[in-house]
Amino acid sequence: MARRSLFQSGNPVMRESIYRTASQEVLDAGMTSVASERMTVRGAITKSFILAAILLFTAAIGFSMPSPLMVWGGAIGGFVLVMVMSFRPQLSPTLAPVYAALEGLFLGAVSFVYAAQFAGIVFQAFSLTIAALFAMLFIYQSGIIKVTGRFRTMLVMATGAIALVYILSLVLNLFGITMPYLHQGGPIGLGISAVILAIACLNLLLDFDNFKMGEQYGAPAYMEWFSAMGLMVTLVWIYLEILRLLSRLRE
Repeated sequence: MARRSLFQSGNPVMRESIYRTASQEVLDAGMTSVASERMTVRGAITKSFILAAILLFTAAIGFSMPSPLMVWGGAIGGFVLVMVMSFRPQLSPTLAPVYAALEGLFLGAVSFVYAAQFAGIVFQAFSLTIAALFAMLFIYQSGIIKVTGRFRTMLVMATGAIALVYILSLVLNLFGITMPYLHQGGPIGLGISAVILAIACLNLLLDFDNFKMGEQYGAPAYMEWFSAMGLMVTLVWIYLEILRLLSRLRE
């Protein structure tokens, strides 16, 4: 059951092969008895705070000195680093902080654009993101929503569907075609945004469960950085979705 819970994450960077291979490396090296070389929940939480601090610092820079380079460089650079870490999680202790820095520049520049149009929207989005984090943590700890295999499978499918829709929308935009409702206001557009935001928040439950199951499974210590990076990916997604939803409500 521990394996199943860990390996069926809805977060796209949390694949079974990554944790299985990493844990096998620990076994092959005979390091399973060395606690300091294994992943712990506390260690993953500490790494998450470090990445969050880096992200917030560079976000302040991106907000104060916004530019298209920060938007595209941060977005593309962050995506590339996530892909690299997905295949080489051993590099996470080095690349995860760089990812957080790039995402901070991206979020800071994007936030400036929204702030220029809607006063106070950035603070509201940030506050709601933190609220969502603690709300989902409470839901996870209290067992209101249990992370079962079926729940994971459904969330994986929903998250994958959203990713495909966003990719299709991006491709269509290159040809001057706008996908209906996805980037529009109105009841239908707001409803779609709310559903996407809800799915993004539910992914936090899987991130929390990965912290716990990673420790139980005995993953190597560098997976703390990898798992923390996965949590940052989800939080960035939630923040952006909240920004989009609030902007539509303001309009």
